[in-house]
Amino acid sequence: MAAEKFETSLKKLEEVVRRLESGTLPLDDAIKAFEEGVKQAAFCAKKLDEAERKVEMLIKQRDGSFRREPFGAGDEEDD
Repeated sequence: MAAEKFETSLKKLEEVVRRLESGTLPLDDAIKAFEEGVKQAAFCAKKLDEAERKVEMLIKQRDGSFRREPFGAGDEEDD
């Protein structure tokens, strides 16, 4: 699954969910489908975590320069 793309894995996960929600799978097939869904969900979560770590926002400073800031670092609101 290492070379698999996020989008491909997500489509597989969606198909597993659709099959499970149909309620027509025999128990053994439902368990196998659930196991596959867990595997696909874990892969998608890993890819999203990797992407989040890579995303950086460039913040323009008053002097016109830019500084790098991890994605989401400035998202916290002051209450």
